[in-house]
Amino acid sequence: MARNLLRVGTVYLPVQQVDEAAEWYVDKLDAHVTYKDENKAIVNMANLSFFLIKAKEKETANFIDEAGEECFSLTFEVNGVEELEVLYNELAALGVQVGPFENRGHAGKNFIFYDADGNMFDVWSELSSVFKEKFDIG
Repeated sequence: MARNLLRVGTVYLPVQQVDEAAEWYVDKLDAHVTYKDENKAIVNMANLSFFLIKAKEKETANFIDEAGEECFSLTFEVNGVEELEVLYNELAALGVQVGPFENRGHAGKNFIFYDADGNMFDVWSELSSVFKEKFDIG
């Protein structure tokens, strides 16, 4: 393939109330709002732009797997188990719904959390080697 996909630039998330959702991402995840109108807000965090799109009631980015379990569609990474635990404690202290730490049979640990609209996210304690090398992170 002559052209390569270089990165994910934007993630679209369904929300019920754009103003409240944008405020939640700013307050809980330290995101920065770069645009907002009555139908969408653009918040930036974790080297991505998230478009918070006003959606129908009860819409989320989650999906149900073959076993009938609700799944997340996005995993954030932190640099190590210690940072994972710090983030977990900070989110819990802010009143964010967090799940238990999980060992999924691969390196590191994970946990899930939910935004105010029920969108589920995963956090993994292992940064990708490509990201570490590109940004000179040990």
